[in-house]
Amino acid sequence: MSDDVLFSPFKLKGLELANRIVMAPMTRAMAPEGIPGPQHAEYYRRRATGGVGLILTEGTVIDRPASRNMPGIPFFHGDAALAGWAEVAKAVHAAGGRIGPQIWHTGSTRGQGGWEPEAPVESPSGLVAPDDPRGTAMSLEDIADTVAAFAKAAADAKRLGFDTVELHGAHGYLIDQFFWPGTNTRTDAFGGATIAERSRFAAEAVRAVRAAVGADFPLILRVSQWKQQDYAARLATSPEQMSEWLAPLVDAGVDILHCSQRRFWEPEFPEIDGTEGLNFAGWAKKLTGAATISVGSVGLDGDFFGAFGGKGSGAAVLDNLHQRMEREEFDLIAVGRVLISDAEWANKARNGEPLPGFDAADLATLASVSYTHLRAHET
Repeated sequence: MSDDVLFSPFKLKGLELANRIVMAPMTRAMAPEGIPGPQHAEYYRRRATGGVGLILTEGTVIDRPASRNMPGIPFFHGDAALAGWAEVAKAVHAAGGRIGPQIWHTGSTRGQGGWEPEAPVESPSGLVAPDDPRGTAMSLEDIADTVAAFAKAAADAKRLGFDTVELHGAHGYLIDQFFWPGTNTRTDAFGGATIAERSRFAAEAVRAVRAAVGADFPLILRVSQWKQQDYAARLATSPEQMSEWLAPLVDAGVDILHCSQRRFWEPEFPEIDGTEGLNFAGWAKKLTGAATISVGSVGLDGDFFGAFGGKGSGAAVLDNLHQRMEREEFDLIAVGRVLISDAEWANKARNGEPLPGFDAADLATLASVSYTHLRAHET
């Protein structure tokens, strides 16, 4: 099987990539006082040198009082943090890579070790899961300020020289808490019985970001069916519901949908197109016409759960990935754990060299990464 499709160029608006491999966001919680430093620049520079087409950074939070749930998560606001991120972008560009920050609000989710932010955590309805109260329900003023904070962070990303920006709308964090009826019981304009109604917050954030960065700056939105609170959760149980969810977000200004699932080869609606049918990213592309990124245990024979029991994952052949990309099921593929174990994974795939699996001991390179955060970022 030829690797040509995986290493073919990709262009969307001002984003030009040498290949289709994306480094998936992986939380590291290694930013003292929220400030990224030289070690961040070196970490991402090595993956750019290793041949990754696009790097999406670890989640980095917007300017809200309780936007992070672990103390080492980096900010994407404030002069010191933004200066650190500017150095990261420069290092990646000097290595020939492309990079975008993932901007984020963790909502009411719980972090590692019982740490709590100084301000009360916030969410659509003061819930972290169905019937599980935590923190405060956001007022309309809170919502407006949060939307503005996403827009400001995206504008800063463009100003600092990043190539794109991703909004984290998946895995049970704030944007996803608005999507999910289990955490959004609001009766105002930001709630409702349908996924289209509950998507208003995300759509307003996307529109504000689009206005802040202009028409030509690529905007990525990460979405998922599953939640860290409930792996069986599904926002859309049919293509019709998926279209009601995602199409308005694309209309609002999303260019690329980053569709997170645990295993990229699993069909989203097998009752419609069989066991080898389209995955989440494939259906999202078909229904919306937007470009999509797929993700989920790429290059591995096991998903992320075993990593936190000390288990590694063996390398898996890429034939299924090639087949799906050759039929243009999705446009880009995000890779995570294998890039922890080997920054040169993409170059090795290009050169036809043996590909490594994932050694759980390599999680030490992510320092204080938690089970919740890695499982809710890279899959």
